[in-house]
Amino acid sequence: MGCISLAGYKVFSFDKIPSTQDTAHELIATGQGANRTAVVALAQSAGRGRHRRKWVSHHGNLYASFIYDCDVRDGRLAYSVAVAVAETLIAYGIKPTIKWPNDILVDGKKVCGILIEYSGPYVIVGIGINVQTNPTVREYKTTKLDNYVSGLSSNELLGNLMRNLDKWRRADFSVVRARWMQLVEHLNKDVLYQGAPAELVGINENGALVLRRDTRYLLVFGDEITML
Repeated sequence: MGCISLAGYKVFSFDKIPSTQDTAHELIATGQGANRTAVVALAQSAGRGRHRRKWVSHHGNLYASFIYDCDVRDGRLAYSVAVAVAETLIAYGIKPTIKWPNDILVDGKKVCGILIEYSGPYVIVGIGINVQTNPTVREYKTTKLDNYVSGLSSNELLGNLMRNLDKWRRADFSVVRARWMQLVEHLNKDVLYQGAPAELVGINENGALVLRRDTRYLLVFGDEITML
């Protein structure tokens, strides 16, 4: 384990650990994890995504969990994080899109997953980005940044990601909302809600998805929809 300062963050770095999220929870529990602490690993043996789905975590990629103060749980944070990741990739000439709720795609293939969890007065933002390798997954296609930018430094990527996280977490949500709607994959396309199709037309000021079915508008939170 190493501990350095980068972009105003205290960074705990590891070669391989079970999960950066679990380690972040442990650091908070032992008083070592505080606002602007990051846990970074080159590989994970038990990486996970939403609903504890396995996240294949080979060497050569970026696996990081960021700890922030959190007085009130706000579902809009997920939009800010997704935009921050997308903007980080855009700076390298990559053209990502956001797939609600927590994936970043390039050419329709998953390159990044996001996981947000809470621990006491803190929120932990987990981000996994395929840099040099990408897993073969039955359910969806994956890709890696090395297909688009050769020789990308994970440390440089981490620093730029940190700066974008700081920028977009602090941005007014109206700005985040506008940028998210420019980047989202399924805007003005049908999704499944309660077993029937509805058009995704945006998000409102509270972070609810806005769907249109015939002449009715619906506000949807959580895991109530399925992307087609």
